[in-house]
Amino acid sequence: MKKLGRFLGILAVAVVLAVTLGTLVPRPLWQAAVANPATTRHILVLKNPIHTDIAIPVDEGVRQRFGFLVDAGIPADAVEVRYIVFGWGGRAFYLETPTWSELKAVPVMKALTSDASVMHVDIAGDIAEPHPDVAGFDVGEERFAALLDFIAASFQQGPNGPIVVENAAYSRFDRFYEANGRFNALVGCNTWTAAALRTAGLRTGRWNPLPASLGLSMRLYN
Repeated sequence: MKKLGRFLGILAVAVVLAVTLGTLVPRPLWQAAVANPATTRHILVLKNPIHTDIAIPVDEGVRQRFGFLVDAGIPADAVEVRYIVFGWGGRAFYLETPTWSELKAVPVMKALTSDASVMHVDIAGDIAEPHPDVAGFDVGEERFAALLDFIAASFQQGPNGPIVVENAAYSRFDRFYEANGRFNALVGCNTWTAAALRTAGLRTGRWNPLPASLGLSMRLYN
């Protein structure tokens, strides 16, 4: 028992150190020199205690790019929609834990080990800023296009396009899709968000498994 306690203590210190260094060491290490873009798009990062999403402002081009959402019943073409919200995560945890009160052991174990992944897509109207759970960033048109490419590439493709997970949704306005990549404790929803933000030309920490660490690194380096 004493050896087990010592091992767990060392493991806890190692995890804290990894998260700290992952937050404080930026990625990329040096900011590339870029010209100020003539026009920008304002994207949002939405967070809760364990998860982050990216909210993309909609225009006609974005609606066309993700036109398959309307086919699945998401009214992304409604005039009152201001953002399409994208998130990537573990299949079991995402689908089986719509609220904290429904937390189960099996999805948690899969999230900590290995699980298939899904994309969650929702829509939103105006999102208030400033807000503790909302962070906004301006990106140029070229980087915005790269971000859309990154998000689109995260959807697993079938013969007819992105694959909807049948009978899986939190409300009438959201859907789940099969996604590319495996989910685990090291490569999770927040590391996906961080990778997407780097594609958009922003800097994150080296490794950001938690919303708090991602948010701190974004404030430090952008």
